This record gives sequence, C-alpha cells and structure tokens, in this order.
Amino acid sequence: MYRWLAVLRFLLVANTVGLNIYRDGFSRPVVAAVVLAGLVVWTCVVSWAYHDYSRRTTAWVLADMAVALAAMAMTGVVKDPGFTSTLPGFWVMGALFAWAIHWHLQGGIAAAVLLSVGDFATRHYLSETVYGNLFLLLVGGPIVGLMVDSLLRSAARTARAERAAAAATERTRLARAVHDGVLQALALVQRRAPELGPDGVALGRLAGEQEQALRTLIRQQDAVDESSLDAIDLVGALSALEHRAGVTVAAPPDAVLVEATWARDVVAVVSACLDNVVAHVGADAPAWVLLEAAPEELHVSVRDEGPGIPEGRLEEAERQGRLGVASSIRGRVAELGGRAELTTGGFGTEWELCFPREPGSGSP
Repeated sequence: MYRWLAVLRFLLVANTVGLNIYRDGFSRPVVAAVVLAGLVVWTCVVSWAYHDYSRRTTAWVLADMAVALAAMAMTGVVKDPGFTSTLPGFWVMGALFAWAIHWHLQGGIAAAVLLSVGDFATRHYLSETVYGNLFLLLVGGPIVGLMVDSLLRSAARTARAERAAAAATERTRLARAVHDGVLQALALVQRRAPELGPDGVALGRLAGEQEQALRTLIRQQDAVDESSLDAIDLVGALSALEHRAGVTVAAPPDAVLVEATWARDVVAVVSACLDNVVAHVGADAPAWVLLEAAPEELHVSVRDEGPGIPEGRLEEAERQGRLGVASSIRGRVAELGGRAELTTGGFGTEWELCFPREPGSGSP
C-alpha cells in the first residue's frame, strides 16, 4: 500500500506544480515557488522513508501531516485575497492516505478532520466547491482505512489457510512414507505372528494395536494449532475420535480442509451419535465412522451393530424432554445446512449425515 501511495504522491505533486504554474494570482510568487519546491522534495523524502518497513514509524506519519497543514497554511501568505484554491491542492491526499494506511479507520477519520479544519481555517469561508472538497476528505479517509483493515484481515486468513494446507500436505507425505514402511511391517507381523504360538498371538495383537494407533497418529496434524486457523483438516478432526473405545474411522487419504468452526460442529454431531452408541449399546461396543468427500458435499456415516432403536422410541424421548437426537444431532445438522437420515433395525443403527462443503450453502 505504501509503495502504491508513493506512485500516487508523484502524480499529485506533478498535478499541484502544473496547476500552480497555470494559475496566477500570487502576491508572492517567489515564496510560492519555494513552497512548491519544498513539496517536491518532501514527496521524494517521505516516499523513500515509507519504502522500507523499518522506517514506517509514527514520527514520519505525523511529520507528513504537519507538512501538509503547513503548506495549506501558506496559501494565505503567497496568494492574493479571495483565492479559490489552496496552494497544495490535492497533494494533501498523500498525508490523508498515509494516516489511513498506518492507523486504519481511526487514522483516516482523524486525518480527514485535521485537513478539513485546516482547509476551512485557511479560507475562512464555506462554498459549494469547498464543501465538496471537505466531503471527499471526510469520506475518502475512512474508506481507505476500512479497505486497509479488510486487506490485512484477508491476508491473515490467506496466510493461515496456506499454513494449514502446507501442514496437511506434509502430513499426507509422511503418511505415505509410513504406510510404505512401518505400517506394512506391522501388518505382516500381525498376520504371521500367530504361527509362533501363544507368544506370537500376543505379539500379533500388540502389532495390530500399534498399527491402529499409528494410523490415527498420522492422520492428525499435531503440529498445527487448529484453534488459530480458519481452515482445518476434517480428516484429522474425525480421526481423533478413534481414541474412544471401539471407534474406527475411515476417511480419504488426503486432507479435507474446511472452516474450523464448521468442522468442530460436524465433529460434535458425530460425537453425539457415538455417545448414543455408548449409552444404548455399550461402552466398548464397536462403531464405525466413514467420511466421503464429494466436490460439493461431505457425507459422514456413523454405524453400530447394536439392537437398533425401537419404533416410536425417538418420538417418546422427545415428548419426555430428552432432546439428544432432536437437538444434538438433527438440530445441529439442520443449522449447518445439511440433512440427517436414520436407518435402524435388528442389524444395528446407522446415521447418514450430509453436509455442504461451504457453510451456509445447503438447503434450508
């Protein structure tokens, strides 16, 4: 922003010098020429100062405004009475934008007020043209300040998303390397160890546990602080549920990046489904979570092999004020713009949850 401001400054100073050469009405032309030369020199100096990040200090910004106000005040000294334009003219916009860039909205408002007061104090009158100039100052400064603030927030979100994507890519690379080596070795030990007798059976079981633990570990981005990211990997977030007894998560091998708040709500829905498995089937009952990523939707299924839900049981629970399914599952899914379908019977219970890839883009 400061570098583009430097380009604008040179255009403004060229416009100021050209207009003052074209116009007449100077009572002290030599002094006016000196002031204009000073504006050219200051434009070069302050552009040099703002070019380097370490020099973009408050002192330079304050000095920039002081020069603009001083040049404006010199108008009454070098021009004949009844002048219709100030000596620096639109050149003062450079200081206005510098304040807006440095202090965002508050800086834009403060600079606009200072320049407006300085302009009115120099003229001592208010006409339709003067009002138009002051209006542009009071509107332009805050708008630039808001734009800078928005650009900074957007850049911060982009940087966080890029870090999340880089972490997910690295996780995927490591997962492939581990899969090609350690996981295959553990699978081979699990398969061949029973041939060694009772000790081999125990070894095989241990190898299987370690294989499952390692698969869970490589799915998670432990090096990334998800609370500070706007986008996180839903695969890693759901894979963390495998720490619960009996839970198995199947997900795509690549990262599925979604908005952090939205992802936490999806995990909360799945956790509510698993809580029902614990409550109605058993603490160690096996449950399976499957994530499928489509271009526009995400499909999550949660299945168990319990006795199923008796017909009318959910309606009865809702009448009794027990809103676990109605609120924690169906209600939250509806808030996310998705849909939840329940299939139950003697084979067990399965929830089919469908969510849009973008929050708020689902059907109401």
